Amino acid sequence: MKEDRIEEMFKNLQGSFDTREPVEGHEQRFLEKLSNTKGKVVRLEPKKQIWWRPLSIAASIIVLFAVGALLFNSRPSMDEQLAKISPEVSQTQFYFANLIEEQVKELQGEITPETKKLVEDTMLQLNKLEQNYKKLEQDLINGGNSKLILSAMITNFQTRIDLLQEVMDQIENIKTFKNYDDENITI
Repeated sequence: MKEDRIEEMFKNLQGSFDTREPVEGHEQRFLEKLSNTKGKVVRLEPKKQIWWRPLSIAASIIVLFAVGALLFNSRPSMDEQLAKISPEVSQTQFYFANLIEEQVKELQGEITPETKKLVEDTMLQLNKLEQNYKKLEQDLINGGNSKLILSAMITNFQTRIDLLQEVMDQIENIKTFKNYDDENITI
């Protein structure tokens, strides 16, 4: 199909091509014009596009401003804000958080087929208590009644510790009961 178009185009242009020989002396005139340049080579350079330089400089400046704004306007973390409000809260939080973390690790080490459901339910309850604690932190930062909120935060930690201790006791009872049943089975 493309070949047909090309052939058609040449048929339409037939007779309009310049096939005549150049006028006599053409070569001589060309050489004279060439020698008039006196060895100077005149080269036409394409026009340089200089628009990209200001654009790249502007982009660099914008990036620098954005990085600077992020560094200087970064908000302090929740822990930093709490420490600013009450240093005792951050110390208490650190203590309780470490204690709870140790107990959670111990609890997860006690997972057996008999205790799996109990441990999963306990982890769900701990997550809910953690979410409540985050809300209390936010309320304290937003300027709520600090004594009441601090008391609720400590109660939240104590509730988590009590829950973990109760579950560990239940797991110990399950182990004891299982061992007792295993001892009473006769073969």
